[in-house]
Amino acid sequence: MDTTLLTQLYTDSQSEAVVRISRRVLAGERLTRAEAMTMAHEAPLALLGLLATTLKERKSGRDVYYNRNFHIEPTNICRFNCRFCSYRRPATSPEAWEYSLEEIEQLARGYVGSGITEVHIVGGVHPHHDLDYYVEMIRRVKAILPEATVKAFTAIELAYMIDQAGLSIHEGLTRLKEAGMETMPGGGAEIFDETIRARICPDKGSTAQWLAVHREAHRMGIQTNATILYGHIEGWEHRIDHLDRLRTLQDETGGFNAFIPLKYRNLHNSMSEIGEVSIVEDMRMLALSRIYLDNFAHIKAYWPMFGKDTTALALAFGADDIDGTIDDSTKIYSMAGAEDTSPRMSVAEMEAMVRAAGYQPVERDSFYNPIKK
Repeated sequence: MDTTLLTQLYTDSQSEAVVRISRRVLAGERLTRAEAMTMAHEAPLALLGLLATTLKERKSGRDVYYNRNFHIEPTNICRFNCRFCSYRRPATSPEAWEYSLEEIEQLARGYVGSGITEVHIVGGVHPHHDLDYYVEMIRRVKAILPEATVKAFTAIELAYMIDQAGLSIHEGLTRLKEAGMETMPGGGAEIFDETIRARICPDKGSTAQWLAVHREAHRMGIQTNATILYGHIEGWEHRIDHLDRLRTLQDETGGFNAFIPLKYRNLHNSMSEIGEVSIVEDMRMLALSRIYLDNFAHIKAYWPMFGKDTTALALAFGADDIDGTIDDSTKIYSMAGAEDTSPRMSVAEMEAMVRAAGYQPVERDSFYNPIKK
């Protein structure tokens, strides 16, 4: 970064601490929690964007990634009732759904020959579906789409189904891996701080469970993603605590592919009165994530959550991935009030978005290997 620009940003921020920390960032040094708090509260947004962009380009150059994917959401019936959730419905609701294995096979068959490289499977924690059901689901999907990577189930879903089967995490993941589960998404993390978690999702699987499932997956060679749910009743101290726990686990295992900050959306849930944070706050969260998570290769701006315009902006704040084509196959954020009620983007649209931001679009597989065209 140009020293003159840094000096100007110092003048704007009136904070010697911000400039000192910025120099440490540019030198490749790891931030402490206290330094991250200082940057969150005092650093100008432009400076955070420049620092995050510098770090992004050190890791992935001018590349920004996308993939061809679709989601299968087997059910929105869930034994948990998180206050922030707009997706869950009780089994008696006319808006509830529960796909049979045959219906899931039919969904998968619709993508044969389409060039899809990833099937993303998450849903509610159904109280009556057992591990055998999920093992068979993966086996059937993989048989229909053998060329696609199956990314399946949040750590919360996994902890519940494996516990109900009376197995250890290792034993349960082994069964799923043998059926064709190759990687895991990062959902269910929400916020790690136990006091906040107790207020927004008191009956949900714990922080310890989430971390334990991902730790064991990494030990078994199953790469995963990680998320945070931000913008509700938490503060920056809780966000940085969350990032720090992820950074610590990544130091231990090296098994995380990408980090995805997920914005709380307030439509149709019991926390609606608190509203949503601004786009400025979204960009600060993205940039701080890129700066703090120095051992994560990728930061994803999940476009169905942000919307297309905000996702394009996110590429100036450290994001180097925008997720995939989706093909209107997920309802989790559309039911919560996201801009795109039928989320889908073509390859041409994604590549145009990336090029307009001054970057090179790269189609990837689930493990960030470029796909040759």
